Amino acid sequence: FGSSAASRPLALVGRMARRSLSGIPVCDGLGLHQRVPPSHWCVTQRDIADFRRAVQRSVRRGTVAPTASDDFDPGDDTIGPKIFTVNGQLIKPVTARAGNPSWALMLHPEGLECDLFITHCWTEGIYEFIDKVLHSWPRSSRNAYCCMLSNPQNLDIGGLISNPNSSPFALALLSARCMLVVPNRACSIYTRIWCVYEA
Repeated sequence: FGSSAASRPLALVGRMARRSLSGIPVCDGLGLHQRVPPSHWCVTQRDIADFRRAVQRSVRRGTVAPTASDDFDPGDDTIGPKIFTVNGQLIKPVTARAGNPSWALMLHPEGLECDLFITHCWTEGIYEFIDKVLHSWPRSSRNAYCCMLSNPQNLDIGGLISNPNSSPFALALLSARCMLVVPNRACSIYTRIWCVYEA
């Protein structure tokens, strides 16, 4: 990444609610994830709040839009589009333009040590999820591993999780002091096998 403050992705994404993402610095996402341990693929509480605003802007602009499998109401600010929709229409395109890192390492290429692990099901609405995370964030925690933002969504996720005991989930869990379990209105998170494993 460039050395000037204006070129840092954190500065760019932090202003997502006010402008576009043109000019994101490009990195070697694969190399970055090989260099930085999974226990450091983390975001801050502020990053998650900024991400909510980024989703809102994308919905207003129509770049995150309803689909046949997620007919969300663009005017709703309580539940929002499902996380798998946000991943496909926002996280993956933006991180692809940045060289395929995770959202977390796009913001913090040196990594942030995990002290909070967030477990959730991908079928919940993004606003519902984020609001619960922000409301319940432990005061002692600084950096969180959250799979949609921590894992490199455009790289070989299947390869990363082929062995659960050495997966990014497991390594982040070893570093975390707290786990935040985020329920939702759609279903029990324990219908997702990874949530069962993480528990």
